[in-house]
Amino acid sequence: MKSLSSYLHSGQLDLARKLFDKIPNPDLRALTLLLSAYSKHGRPKQSIALYRKLCKEKNLQPDRYVILSVAKACSLSLDTFEAKELHSDAIRFKLTSDLLVGNAFIDMYGKCRLIEEAISVFDEISGKDVISWTSLIFAHANCKQSGEALQVFREMLISGMKPNSVTLCTVLPVCSAMKAINLGKEIHGFALRNRFEEDVWVSSGLINMYAKSFNLRLARSVVDGLLDRDTVSWNTMLSSYFSIGNSEEALELFGKMKSVGDQMNCASWNCMVSGFAQNGRVREAVEMFAQMQHSGFRANEITIASVLPACSNMENIRGGREIHGYTYRHCFIKDKMILTALVLLYAKCGDLMKSRLVFDQMIYKDVIAWNAMIFASSMHGCGEDAICLYHQMIKSGMKPNSMSFMGVLSGCSHSLFVEEGRSIFSAMSRDFGIQPDAEHYSCMVDVLCRAGHLQGAYEFIQGMPMEPKASAWGAMLAACRLYKNVELGKISADRLFEIEPENPGNYVLFSNILMNAKLFDEASKIRKLMRDRGVKKVPGRSWIQIKNKVYTFVKDDDKMLFRNEIYGFLEKIGKKMKLEGYKPDIDFVLQDVKGEEMEEALCSHSERLAVAFGAMNLNGESVIRVFKNLRICGDCHNAIKFMSKILGVGVTVRDNLRFHHFRDGSCSCHDRW
Repeated sequence: MKSLSSYLHSGQLDLARKLFDKIPNPDLRALTLLLSAYSKHGRPKQSIALYRKLCKEKNLQPDRYVILSVAKACSLSLDTFEAKELHSDAIRFKLTSDLLVGNAFIDMYGKCRLIEEAISVFDEISGKDVISWTSLIFAHANCKQSGEALQVFREMLISGMKPNSVTLCTVLPVCSAMKAINLGKEIHGFALRNRFEEDVWVSSGLINMYAKSFNLRLARSVVDGLLDRDTVSWNTMLSSYFSIGNSEEALELFGKMKSVGDQMNCASWNCMVSGFAQNGRVREAVEMFAQMQHSGFRANEITIASVLPACSNMENIRGGREIHGYTYRHCFIKDKMILTALVLLYAKCGDLMKSRLVFDQMIYKDVIAWNAMIFASSMHGCGEDAICLYHQMIKSGMKPNSMSFMGVLSGCSHSLFVEEGRSIFSAMSRDFGIQPDAEHYSCMVDVLCRAGHLQGAYEFIQGMPMEPKASAWGAMLAACRLYKNVELGKISADRLFEIEPENPGNYVLFSNILMNAKLFDEASKIRKLMRDRGVKKVPGRSWIQIKNKVYTFVKDDDKMLFRNEIYGFLEKIGKKMKLEGYKPDIDFVLQDVKGEEMEEALCSHSERLAVAFGAMNLNGESVIRVFKNLRICGDCHNAIKFMSKILGVGVTVRDNLRFHHFRDGSCSCHDRW
């Protein structure tokens, strides 16, 4: 027995099992120890399997402790079949009258979401205690029956049973879910009268309840009223501020925590990093991550998974690479969530090859990982790879979800795979039982439009079973610019002006279609409509990261850093470009200017300025990576092809639609975007 206990205490379960199997007639105490150890170490199914084996082979007659151990294993494994079988065993051996066993069964059924069985066991218990009531409240809450959970709590109070701290911690989240703020306040009063307010879990439950009811004043009063403020309470309050988008209050509270010093832990920093990232303040998230490391706290998997999306949104590939190295050094590289975040990071920062390398290193790929790589391939215009990944995913046994189809259809549109797109769209409902929503229909419209099937796309829109979204008409309008179809362009624009009248891009795009068709009066009317509605064009803005600094460029910025050097560079390379055959496309100058001024206007576009600055600061890099908030200008697209050839480097430009990879005078989009 001592040897068995020693093995179990040190976590050597396999050795303990070998020893147990050698015992001719093991007693129930030894069995209970082994069964409990399996559950404690995350192996509940082995606990159940051993119990069943002994029942079958040795005609086991369990006692209350064996039943309790196996009930715990059923709760952890959520094995509904074994839960019911165990209950039958307890009835057969007349153990159901035992209060501990009855409470354990209520908890087990609650966790297995078998609410009727949990109620039945509760009703059969004659001497119910606080654990019985609390277990039934939890069972209802876990089965998403918040109203019934609160009703049981009220019945508990009527019966004269006094709640304990666990009861309060169980019922407070139910109050949050039901928005039962008045009952929550009553529980708060009960907690104060019965000295439960100093219980860390009760106080955290109160803070969460008030925060989710958007009553942060009361939530903060709970924190401020604690005599001994612990880290859990501080962190709960931080999360509450971020949950309603109040980052400034969170930062102020975090400053107080830092001044106290001993109230900080890794979870506090994680809360700040993830909170800033989720509220769109990605720069602060990355800065907070750096502060965390400088403060001596070691980032864990949660930190890394929170900061990587922030780097992605900043297009901060340098920072992402450093964090990637950190994950290797600290053995986080097997974490599925982190690897998926790295796939997206490299893809969004323009390095599809590195994104695919990370993906291929993943041992187990869930549907989120597959989707990430499919989307990555699609946004870079690699439709064939996206389709191939989609089929590989299905072949691996992974069932695609709604997002999978969004990704692969996007790949079909960028690569003009019309028939493949139609086939995949049909397979959604036919093979996988997923009904296409409005966004899937919009993707299919884009597939048809980019390939020039404008009439077919219009008929497809007309036949949609739901109201077309702006994305569908937007795809049509963009294709009308490319294929110079004024008639369908007008239909699309009219619908867009109704659906999203404040989107300046629609007015500008339709105006450009009319200008290119020499319909200047009509174009002027669209510009006037835009002005009359108070809609302002979003200025084009491009940015590039050089070392650790991001440089932003806008058109006609007289205060631009290195202005003379950049325009001097463009003038020199412009001469070489003309010798190579470049001719400025003045159709992209919609201002009332003539001659050389038109060329100067084109040279001042933000993407060209950013590429020029990148070329001036290559420092051994083989690729210039530029990001733009709007669609890349057609003339700039042509110019950058010549620049890539003359410079002998790759240029990657991500506009608001996709990535363009320029190399040796050509672009990955094949001039279709």
